[in-house]
Amino acid sequence: MESLSIIDLTHTLDPDKMSIYPGDPLLACCPVTTIPQDGYAVNSLSLGTHTGTHIDAPSHFIANGTTIDQIALDMLVARPALVVDLTYKKPETKISWDSDLAKYKERMKEGVILLLYTGWSAYWATPAYMDYPYLDKHAAEQILLTGVKVIGLDTLSPDQIDGDEGYGVHEVILGTGGLIVENLTNLKALAELQQEEGATMVSIVPLTLKDCDGSPVRAFGWKA
Repeated sequence: MESLSIIDLTHTLDPDKMSIYPGDPLLACCPVTTIPQDGYAVNSLSLGTHTGTHIDAPSHFIANGTTIDQIALDMLVARPALVVDLTYKKPETKISWDSDLAKYKERMKEGVILLLYTGWSAYWATPAYMDYPYLDKHAAEQILLTGVKVIGLDTLSPDQIDGDEGYGVHEVILGTGGLIVENLTNLKALAELQQEEGATMVSIVPLTLKDCDGSPVRAFGWKA
């Protein structure tokens, strides 16, 4: 039986090599016991719900919104993916519907996870990572009209930091019960895989954190 080639779309959680949204908790992973001293190893882990590659649940911005433990896994596991190449976008420019996304409309539909590939993961853990292209609010509205409910990006956020539209994209997507996946990586490999025959599939697996607004994830893709 031929082995399945998996593309990991997840940044390593490394306290020394991280990009963190301004004001969010820092990542810490500290030894509590060690094999030489205690015979077994345990670490304490401290991080925010939006650390590294992660998913936003509606309750991140919507009062009484769905929490991460209430998300149906069939929205996120073994779903067809559409990778849109936006690597031509410049720092701090808008990703618009008419200019950038409308041409893919026929491939956007319910059940498809839309992945916006900007190439910005190359700047992970550097100051340049904060100057990413961001999604226009109108574009987010148009995406949702196609039936897409899960949108992923290889950037820190779909909204510009301190931008004129505030958290408008978050509010639009999460307000309809949609989900946002941030800080993906290796979308170039997935985009290349998409050119081959067969369906491009992804899984995005959060922790079951009771009443939480998001979770770090392990995200990965493959060709069916």
